[in-house]
Amino acid sequence: MDAKRILFITQEITPYLPESEIATICRNLPQGIQERGHEIRTFMPKFGIINERRKQLHEVIRLSGMNLIIDDTDHPLIIKVASIQSARMQVYFIDNEDFFQRKFTTTDAAGNDFADNDDRSIFYVRGVMETVKKLRWIPDLIHCHGWMSALTGLYIKRMYADDPCLKDVKIVYSIYDDDFKTPFRADFPKKLKMDGASDSDLASIEGDTSFAGLSKLAVDFADGVIQGSETINQDVLNYVISKSDTPFLPYQSPDVYMDKFNEFYDVVLGR
Repeated sequence: MDAKRILFITQEITPYLPESEIATICRNLPQGIQERGHEIRTFMPKFGIINERRKQLHEVIRLSGMNLIIDDTDHPLIIKVASIQSARMQVYFIDNEDFFQRKFTTTDAAGNDFADNDDRSIFYVRGVMETVKKLRWIPDLIHCHGWMSALTGLYIKRMYADDPCLKDVKIVYSIYDDDFKTPFRADFPKKLKMDGASDSDLASIEGDTSFAGLSKLAVDFADGVIQGSETINQDVLNYVISKSDTPFLPYQSPDVYMDKFNEFYDVVLGR
């Protein structure tokens, strides 16, 4: 594959969050893809658990300052950045006081899912899209990791369908064993419709705003799907397999996934 621009959108990266399957892959994969000759950018939420001073985050003033409206409420978009020196890799962080300043990630101290995770997901994806536009960095492919990035394909192919920076980008979605327990609120589809989605776009989440419904929505708008964990939600896996026109890469072990993902990008970009 010729040199391409690959954008990684994830909800976890080590060392900014503790090691996990997603956090470890999203630390190593961008570096590996960069070492294979491609240009990369990486985004994650700036959860309040991240120590900004210790991790050397700083605000990018020229990218911050926009307000994003979700459910008729303005939310300021703050962009921060840090560097993983050993990888020669920058990580951009999407921040907002309402959504990402609490000292937890997606659940509270008792392990309960935050009620506003739906709004947080919308803000995160829209924040990444607006920041990429401000950077004037047009990706060829976006690889999404974790359910907080699940709306990326919908926004790219509907809300940003006419945007010259994003209209031709390909979407790869990795599905992990990171199910959330509490479905998103019942008005979640309505919020997406306010942003420009249609009833037919949201068929997978009408009446089902669970992890499975959200994952199916991500699959609906993906140009390629990767099984990120060895075991994933069976209902979602069956749905992916049923979409025979969408390239699917089954689970790949840690010793081979880097090259397999790189080859899969080539397949998706060549369609």
